Amino acid sequence: MLSNYINKISQGDCLELFKNIPDDSVDITFADPPFNLKKNYNSYNDSLELENYLNWCEKWIFEMVRVTKPTGSIFIHNIPKWLTFFTNSLNKFAYFKHWISWEAPTSPMGKSLQPAHYGILFYTKKNKGSKIYELRYPHKRDRKHGFLLKDYGGKKDGLHPFGPLISDVWTDIHRIKHNKNRDAHPCQLPIHLLDRIILMTTDQNDIVLDPFSGTGTTAISAKRLGRQYIGFEMDLNYVKISEEKLSNTKPDYKLGDIWVSFYLNKVVTIRNKDWLNLMKYFDIPVVAKNVDFEKTKLKNTSFVPDDLNNVGKKLKKKSYKAVEMENQNMLIFNE
Repeated sequence: MLSNYINKISQGDCLELFKNIPDDSVDITFADPPFNLKKNYNSYNDSLELENYLNWCEKWIFEMVRVTKPTGSIFIHNIPKWLTFFTNSLNKFAYFKHWISWEAPTSPMGKSLQPAHYGILFYTKKNKGSKIYELRYPHKRDRKHGFLLKDYGGKKDGLHPFGPLISDVWTDIHRIKHNKNRDAHPCQLPIHLLDRIILMTTDQNDIVLDPFSGTGTTAISAKRLGRQYIGFEMDLNYVKISEEKLSNTKPDYKLGDIWVSFYLNKVVTIRNKDWLNLMKYFDIPVVAKNVDFEKTKLKNTSFVPDDLNNVGKKLKKKSYKAVEMENQNMLIFNE
């Protein structure tokens, strides 16, 4: 039964589709569900009563945990308000690892603190034995001069040439702000955010399941990192957009045999354990402490795969219009 869903975006209600996924069968689950903030989804009412919303969420949270392998992890992205409720559900079935704070400032909310982050709950299926890898990201630098933003004092000789270990506060990945980079979807995550999660908790050919696939962000990240994917999505229009994008995605986000995350022609996330095998692809400061003002750079930009944004730009030339026809379920592509 599982094989019928692997490397596909299946159209339908996730609670119904979950019934066809066996227990302990996928390596990680990731959900970016509707936020119940009256967003304009094509096929979903994003304005439920509080009790109805939370009851519905507990059902798909339970299903996410159920289908995840004992070595696997569960991730849920949302605003902090709802995550405080979701922890109550997850604590019944899984084990807390981290609350990842993703810095992403939003609109002012009036007489309150300025919202400046989304949360990503990180749980594991079992308390011990989970598959988790340490990650690194490039050093933060002054944009004008290229010097390290953080003052490491006399410890610069000991700095890692690529960058520091990733913590549970992510400030280096930014929201998709420009319409030219967005799909026709009210909530879209940057793909290299999913790259980071997938590199942290999976290996090649592992299965990643997203019950709210949208326009395919999780599936695209999984495919380009050599993983398998399962996507559920209610809206046929979003399914078709995902399939078109996935058809233009290759499993080529790697240097040699090592999977990495690229963004804007740069490597932005690596596994710590892979560095010794990745060093040969980079120009590294000869004097260790010079990392203060010398960047570690790719030796050759030919290592960088075709930017997925180029695929997105091609797709913008098409307009997607869902057409409802009596007794039919179809989508017409208008050139």
